[in-house]
Amino acid sequence: MTRILSFIVAVSVVLLGCNSTESAKNKEKVRQMKDTVGFAHLGWQVDSVMSRINRLQTAELANAKANQDTPWRVAICPHDDHTYVGWQYPALLGNIKAKTIIIFGVAHKARVMNVSDQIVFDSYTQWHGPYKNIKVSSLREEIIKGLPSGCYQVNDSLQKVEHSVESMLPFLQYFNRDVEIVSILVPFMPMERMEAIAQPLSKSIAEVIKNRKMRWGDDIALLITTDAVHYGNDDWGGKNMAPYGVDSAGYKKAVSHEHAIIDSCLKGVPSKEKVGWFVDYTVQKNDYKEYKWTWCGRYSIPFGLITALDLQEQLGAKPLQGQFVGYSTSIDHKPIPIEDLRMGKTAKATLRHWVGYASVGYR
Repeated sequence: MTRILSFIVAVSVVLLGCNSTESAKNKEKVRQMKDTVGFAHLGWQVDSVMSRINRLQTAELANAKANQDTPWRVAICPHDDHTYVGWQYPALLGNIKAKTIIIFGVAHKARVMNVSDQIVFDSYTQWHGPYKNIKVSSLREEIIKGLPSGCYQVNDSLQKVEHSVESMLPFLQYFNRDVEIVSILVPFMPMERMEAIAQPLSKSIAEVIKNRKMRWGDDIALLITTDAVHYGNDDWGGKNMAPYGVDSAGYKKAVSHEHAIIDSCLKGVPSKEKVGWFVDYTVQKNDYKEYKWTWCGRYSIPFGLITALDLQEQLGAKPLQGQFVGYSTSIDHKPIPIEDLRMGKTAKATLRHWVGYASVGYR
């Protein structure tokens, strides 16, 4: 009888443990990859892409201006196909040493979903990662608690169709298997609205950093994503986005325009004045929802930098210093070969259809 009772108790404990494990699994809400063509999403794919970047783009990596001794506190990174952006991903993201990363993403579908003038969080507990699922940091809920209700929304529908944030995750996890994230999408909003939201957001982030005794750069970092100009007159939804023309001379003028934006707005010590210049370069003065120069991060960059500047003030931190890591386009180098990795290209790359990529890190 005693043996029977012991057996029943043992089985009950096992079943209870199984149920608890199953219950925990059921509570996990995983955000799956949207783009499994342009982005490596399996561990062996990431390993192969990194191996090819290191082998085929050694000169570009060597020329990338990223001192590995001091980690970025803030960084600006592209989010196009891995085959096109190539070396810029590891050159920039390899110098993010923090475990927790707040990512300011683009909201490409904001117009379709009628979202504007609020930052957008998600409610996922994990995001798909190539080596294992990536944990969403518990900082998200702490940060949200410190925000006025009117300045944000939680919108999984917008988050799950957005590709900008997920583009960088394979490389972030390549360098740190335990990386955690908080995803914040930045849709249409004028600069005045950005400043109004960035103030309480930076204050809330600062409180979390202080309460948890975190170090900006070592424990937590801000990552902003954007592709630079989307240029040409072919396959851009019927739009002509080539003010300088689509011949080689027009290409050179467009790239020169790109460097003017980077040099004047993103390099060196950031300031709200420079942020204003960036907005003037990229957003129509009379309609903040329309492009002037087609950087898709025309909201994520200014909002992310304003938040960083406010956070710098909240923490009494030393001034940020922007370091240009590199610029390239989808047609100025050979793409990384990826077809044998069950990957591909999501867009063409010609003089009539190309994209620019800029990387900047802030210490």
